[in-house]
Amino acid sequence: MNDFRIPLGSWVESFVDFITDTFGFIFDFVRAGFDGAYEGVEFLLGAPPFWAIMLVLGVLALGIRGWKFAVGTVVGLLVILGVDQWDNAMDTLALVLVASVLAIVISVPLGILAAKSTLASNIIRPVLDFMQTMPAFVYLIPALILFRIGVVPGIVATIIFAMAPGVRLTELGIRSVDQEVVEAGQAFGASPWRILRQIQLPLATPSIMAGINQVIMLSLSMVVISGLVGAGGLGAQVIASLNRIDIALGFEAGLAVVILAIFLDRITASLGSSDSGGLFGSIRRVLRSRRGTDAAASVADTNLAPHPARV
Repeated sequence: MNDFRIPLGSWVESFVDFITDTFGFIFDFVRAGFDGAYEGVEFLLGAPPFWAIMLVLGVLALGIRGWKFAVGTVVGLLVILGVDQWDNAMDTLALVLVASVLAIVISVPLGILAAKSTLASNIIRPVLDFMQTMPAFVYLIPALILFRIGVVPGIVATIIFAMAPGVRLTELGIRSVDQEVVEAGQAFGASPWRILRQIQLPLATPSIMAGINQVIMLSLSMVVISGLVGAGGLGAQVIASLNRIDIALGFEAGLAVVILAIFLDRITASLGSSDSGGLFGSIRRVLRSRRGTDAAASVADTNLAPHPARV
């Protein structure tokens, strides 16, 4: 029994070699697409002067959460600038945005499929369990082989690591919709697509947005690991500080990650709330109340209008 060994690792290595040799052109295409997306977002965040990016993010914070959060956002960004981590922070934000968008684009439809099909749910659930429990460093090995060193392996590993809560919470939100509401839509002859679009997705929005929030947070937590494969940004700074035992650099880069995490967390949490405390929410409430007042006035005018005499 001591000589018995299952060559599972060798099988996986042979499979990865087969995939690389057979479908290498596909991975080259994916690498080019991911590189292009990352460089585009990086250009949008890095080309303008720092004060323009601060202004945009401050206005976004003001509109979504209010003036207190806007002030905190600007102060946090000034701290990042003050510790000379602005360019690294923008590179990290670009990586997180690209990886998060791709993870959301994959996870939300998978969550809808799992909610609609028990068979799909039974297949997807163990795969998600595997993805969540496998150490994140393991994802980097095949990613490096398939996409070579650079930012793309970090994006791929981040997508795999972060998409699980998006799938789970989307499925949970749709399955939690009151079945009587769905049956009412069916009774009125609504198609399954219309029920999904106008009933289930709106009612499941808080749960879906909570999943999106977790996807973004997990994407940001992969920053340091992505730095190991040449992704750059704050992750590379943390790795450099670890190699040099540089406490100052490690604290500054880590603080910048924390500031970005707080900003992204509060923004996505507010987007999932039905009652936003920011400027945009106030404008929406005013328009909603005005619309309700106009509708009530229209009904009152209709009731007060003289009716033709009956013959």
